[in-house]
Amino acid sequence: MTDKEFNICVDDYSDGVYRFIVKNIRNKEDARDIVQTAFEKLWINREKVEMLKAKSYLFTVAYHQMIDQIRKEKNVVMTDTFDENANASSQGNQELKQILLHAINNLNPTQKCLILLKDYEGYSYQEIGEIMQLSESQVKVYLHRARLILKNRLTQLEKISA
Repeated sequence: MTDKEFNICVDDYSDGVYRFIVKNIRNKEDARDIVQTAFEKLWINREKVEMLKAKSYLFTVAYHQMIDQIRKEKNVVMTDTFDENANASSQGNQELKQILLHAINNLNPTQKCLILLKDYEGYSYQEIGEIMQLSESQVKVYLHRARLILKNRLTQLEKISA
C-alpha cells in the first residue's frame, strides 16, 4: 500500500470505523483512541496490507482493540443511549428508533457487534467472520439468534404498550 492509498483509506474508512466503535463502547475519547491505533497499525503494516483488504483490516484491528479496552476496564455493561446524527421526520419515528436502539444496546456484546456490522455497516457474512474471527456459518447463526431476541423484545414491548 502506498502513502497515497493509505490517505485514501483514512478518508474513506475513518468515519465508519469510528461509528462502529463509539456505538459499542459509548465513549467518544476511547473510540477516537481505538480508531487512531487501528490506523497507526495499518500505517506500520502498510507494506503487508493490500488496498482491497484495508477496510477489513481496519475493522478487525479496531474490533480487537475495543475488546481489549472493554476487558481492561472490566466494563461490559453498556449505557442505553448513544448519539445518532440521523434526524427522524416525526416524533413517532424518533420514538421507534430509540426503542430499537435500546433493544440493540441490551444485546450481549457479540450479538450487538454482529447487528451493527451487518445491518448498520453493511458487511458481508464473510467479512464479519474475518473481523470477529468466526466462521461464516457461526456469523449467520449468531446473527439469526440476535435478530430473534430483538424481535421477541420488540414484540413484548408492543404487547405492553397495547
